[in-house]
Amino acid sequence: MNKPIEVKEFDSIICNKDYADVDNFTCIAEKDFKDLVTFIHEYEGTEDNADALDFMRIGFRRSVGDVVSFKNYVGLIQMKNGFQIQVLPKIDFSTEDDTGNEATKKLFLKMLRSMKDFPSKVFNDASLRVDRMNLYEIFINMYIQEVRQLVKHGLRSAYVEQEDNLMYYKGKLLVSQHVRANTAHKERFYVAFEEFYQNRPENRLVKATLEKLQKLSTSAENSKEIRQLLVSFEMVESSTAYEKDFSKVIINRNTKDYENLMKWSRVFLMNESFTTFSGSTTSRALLFPMESVYESYVAREMKKVFGPAGWDVSSQDKGHYLFVEPKRQFALRPDIVLRRGNRTVVLDTKWKNLIDNESKNYGISQPDMYQMYAYSKKYETSEIWLLYPVNKEMRGHAPISFYSGDNTYVRLHFVDVANIESSLNELLTKIEGAVDE
Repeated sequence: MNKPIEVKEFDSIICNKDYADVDNFTCIAEKDFKDLVTFIHEYEGTEDNADALDFMRIGFRRSVGDVVSFKNYVGLIQMKNGFQIQVLPKIDFSTEDDTGNEATKKLFLKMLRSMKDFPSKVFNDASLRVDRMNLYEIFINMYIQEVRQLVKHGLRSAYVEQEDNLMYYKGKLLVSQHVRANTAHKERFYVAFEEFYQNRPENRLVKATLEKLQKLSTSAENSKEIRQLLVSFEMVESSTAYEKDFSKVIINRNTKDYENLMKWSRVFLMNESFTTFSGSTTSRALLFPMESVYESYVAREMKKVFGPAGWDVSSQDKGHYLFVEPKRQFALRPDIVLRRGNRTVVLDTKWKNLIDNESKNYGISQPDMYQMYAYSKKYETSEIWLLYPVNKEMRGHAPISFYSGDNTYVRLHFVDVANIESSLNELLTKIEGAVDE
């Protein structure tokens, strides 16, 4: 696996060498650039799958020429020609020097773990060489850690029904088969019996995943650990019918150790991603919508900060609709709703960099403000907050708020995701001290 080109959200890829050293530009070979543009054009979305243009935009800059910029999604893409692009979130670390994007990768992985469907419970970032691994290798290592925990607890075994023509009697005699097979062999018995062994679907899928990752990984650490783990699967056949084996997997109290492994195995074996983006022109794609990652991270951390202060924190709150007749339609789903006593506060997260320009409404979109106004009226609260990630331009900015004239206040708070606890404690102080102007 070749080392991927590494870019940040909102950065651009170009093929004009004259601008190779300009900030926010990453220059690649003309052939690779043409392949990238072709890839974007080929990847049309469907009703169920995202379009490549949802996260890669083709544009033109005067003097520079054609550019490809990234938005909304982060992760790793490998095209069919082997060319790889690793897109990392754009995070402001204030004065910290993020050499090699190590701090960005660590924080991004921490944010990912807040997502409900992200399969990692034993992930230990201290063991990762994030400065030497791309995201795909990091996810391989996370899978290895999960398998290591499984092996430590012991592979699950199961009774599996077998049929065989044996030299001894065992289980149940299958009369018709016995007569056909043993007319001339009175010493044999054609029987059905059960054996307790490890060759069950979950173990077959894990072994198949380990074998595939062993071929894909370029990390010496990962390859070594995979070889060591495969020793524990010597009595297990490798799955060759993935969908069939996945259909037989049932997660219950006895197979809880396999829950995250099966999610990861499906990603690796079926070339799936953690988003609806999929297709035939990539061999591997691990993409995450940063809007969802940011929302999930803030919601999880808010419960830690606001819960002890007596606030009930509800994420993706349900039950309110924009219209109720002739039937309830257009459900409202604010990201976070706080309740304490008779107070209700609605908060929405927006993964977007604002600008310090009041005449342009700081870059806040008009539809977002319409949405906030609807929340205010339907939740019967004057307290609405928009939570944007802090950036260099807006760090330390004076408070920003908007008043509708009819008891709706929309206030902004800039979340420092690199210092999430102190940033949300600051928000808690603002909310508890808020007085309608």
